[in-house]
Amino acid sequence: MSGLMDLLNSPVGRQLVSGVAGQTGQPENKTADVLSMAMPLLMGAMKKNASTPGGAQGLMNALSSKHDGSILNDLGGLFGGGVDQSVMDDGAGILGHVFGTKQPQVENALSSKSGIDAGSISQILKIAAPILLGYLGKQTRQQNVSNPDALTGLLGGLMGGTKTANKQQSLIETFLDSDGDGSVIDDLAGMVLSGGSQKKSGLGGLLGGLFGK
Repeated sequence: MSGLMDLLNSPVGRQLVSGVAGQTGQPENKTADVLSMAMPLLMGAMKKNASTPGGAQGLMNALSSKHDGSILNDLGGLFGGGVDQSVMDDGAGILGHVFGTKQPQVENALSSKSGIDAGSISQILKIAAPILLGYLGKQTRQQNVSNPDALTGLLGGLMGGTKTANKQQSLIETFLDSDGDGSVIDDLAGMVLSGGSQKKSGLGGLLGGLFGK
């Protein structure tokens, strides 16, 4: 599995980072940092929601229809003329569903850690969310996931299925369940961006698959 920094420096990874940076007018290096922290938060929030039967079924329904992975087929087209408003609206709906009332806290924490204003963070998340769901939709078809229990297993596997991934999930759930100051973002960023074996975490594998590596 590719380390996250290797991934974000790959040609397809750079396409995503460049596209999101161009859409928001933010520096590419800061955009890459935000994406590296935001992706595990999004995945963890989806996994948390899917822990209930209703949440899992709702996610299954979305992945079997609108979010079938087709958005990944032409990222160049997605960013070429600016991200379509329908994609942004879709992203806003996803964020509202997975983060709920914690969305401002998530955005403010990412803003604090990255130095990017919260409004731009919101834009980045709105673009990232449909792409991540598209990736999940593609995976459910490739792995023949057809029921909520299997979906929960898939989400766990994509987060690594290791102690590191379990720690990520624990940090994310603590963050979403608390009124903390967002310090969990530091821990997540350290796990994701640090050198050594941690670079080859489940997140690296997830994003590697997302970008076709």
